[in-house]
Amino acid sequence: MITVGILDPHRLSALGIAQLIGQHDDLSVILLPNELRDVPEAVKRDNVNVVYINLHQTDNAVFALIKQLTQRFERLRILVTSPADSETLITKSIRAGAKGYISSHADADELYRALLTLRAGHEHYSDQISNIILGRYLNNINESTTLTADALSARQIQILRLWGQNKTNKEIAEQLYLSIRTVESHKNHIMQKLNLKTTVDMIKFGIRNGLIEL
Repeated sequence: MITVGILDPHRLSALGIAQLIGQHDDLSVILLPNELRDVPEAVKRDNVNVVYINLHQTDNAVFALIKQLTQRFERLRILVTSPADSETLITKSIRAGAKGYISSHADADELYRALLTLRAGHEHYSDQISNIILGRYLNNINESTTLTADALSARQIQILRLWGQNKTNKEIAEQLYLSIRTVESHKNHIMQKLNLKTTVDMIKFGIRNGLIEL
């Protein structure tokens, strides 16, 4: 059972997300207190595994909370969304320690997959979010690296190339006759093999090694 804590200052929004999450037998949900200083103790008391944060608030206190939670609870994972897919919010959230960010256009199925992926110890970013982050880093693609594509299997290289063409996980799965979960698993294995921290690092690696064309 995965316990999900929802932090959302808008109660109707929080209740709607809680209802979606509660439909799954392997998920349980609690509403975290709106007072940010009370959140860590609530997380500890209820043994929360994943905190879902809807960033209606954009002051630094929220990002300080994300940092505090990830430092205090080693196995806790933070999943963030916001009403608008802002590059600034995305960057600040990731720097603070969030391991997942889903687009404001994400559906219930992606939310469920994201929660499972984070609980398993991996990252999850919506395709739209990954593209936004990638744009911020394209000017740095010439940095040196000791990693090579030799560490990857033919299937992993194939998936990396397709993802670099802006294809979604679903489109890749359909083209290669795989499940979406298998595609996500391959991406996670690529990052583990190459010791990459984010999907953006994976794209940068593909560009530097000639696997992805701009």
